[in-house]
Amino acid sequence: MSKALPSAPDGVLEAALYVDDLDAAEAFYGGVLGLERIARQEGRHVFFRCGSTIVLLFRAEATRIAPRAGALPVPPHGAEGPGHLCFAAAGAALDGWVRRLEEAGIEIEADFRWPNGARSIYLRDPAGNSLELAEPKLWERAT
Repeated sequence: MSKALPSAPDGVLEAALYVDDLDAAEAFYGGVLGLERIARQEGRHVFFRCGSTIVLLFRAEATRIAPRAGALPVPPHGAEGPGHLCFAAAGAALDGWVRRLEEAGIEIEADFRWPNGARSIYLRDPAGNSLELAEPKLWERAT
């Protein structure tokens, strides 16, 4: 008996960004953003939980090395230049996020409303990645 093929994945389980300084990344994502650190491998990566998604922060050059014999067979990867990640935040919480970020000395690059009324705040992490805090209604389907 043949099983039906899935129509699409269920969601995004993890998202990766590349950083040059794991200590700075950990201080920012864990301290400033308040994410829960779940794993760290010195010189290679630090991982955080954000709701039901895992945020993977890698040193790109360390991820380009093929796995050694007997290790998990994760293929080499890595990216150049700044990436982008958008975190969901309730509209009522965004003013608090602006205060929190400003108190931490983080510059807000943009703070605006999209045509559908959703608000987004843009900033940079210590590695230069573009981060966004946005109301989830940004991607809600029109009814």
